[in-house]
Amino acid sequence: MKFTIIASLLLGCVLSSFAQPKQKLQTTNQPVKDPAFDRITDTLNLPRILLIGDSISMGYTVPVRKLLKDKANVHRIPENGGPTSNGLAKMKVWLGESRWDVIHFNFGLHDLRLVTPGKQRVSPEAYEKNLRELVRQLQETKAKLIWATTTPVPPGPFSTLGRATEDVPIYNAVAAKVMEENGIVTDDLYAFALPQLSKIQKPVNVHYTEEGYEVLAKKVAASIEPFLPKSK
Repeated sequence: MKFTIIASLLLGCVLSSFAQPKQKLQTTNQPVKDPAFDRITDTLNLPRILLIGDSISMGYTVPVRKLLKDKANVHRIPENGGPTSNGLAKMKVWLGESRWDVIHFNFGLHDLRLVTPGKQRVSPEAYEKNLRELVRQLQETKAKLIWATTTPVPPGPFSTLGRATEDVPIYNAVAAKVMEENGIVTDDLYAFALPQLSKIQKPVNVHYTEEGYEVLAKKVAASIEPFLPKSK
């Protein structure tokens, strides 16, 4: 009798478990959208700013928006800008048909990335040629253009950084020539960040700490603010 009761209870538990709806397992590897890519709803009568750049610019996008709140609508391209070759392929799409008052832009870290030791993804010569065409396209917008110099690459192993520290000044010099010839203002993030890398940059990394991006954002916002047209 006891055996029959116990068997019935066990059978009931088994059937009950099958009757329960299966719950989906929670995954923790889902990609998280970077808040830098959040769609911005313009505040009427405020100037429109466009940030173009790689992951460094992604890091300072949100702090710049906060610093220029109620002063400008700060947009950015919806991706990591990558090398100048990517900019050439997508610039017209990034600019769209919108009116831009100020465009703060940069290319460099992905251009000087090493494919093999001593060979960059985009050579300095190709970098100059690409920059000239990008500048031409940007000038067609009639926006105020601000070039941001490429930020420093700290000393470290090729396998970790994939870049050479000494290449950054070379590419910045190439860009300086192009910008000077075209009368484009420069936001020198390289010279600004270099003396304080140990405080604002991650160890053996081209990226910055959260506090570091806040520091860069203040420099970027300060470079943009003088060129903001008055609210209409």
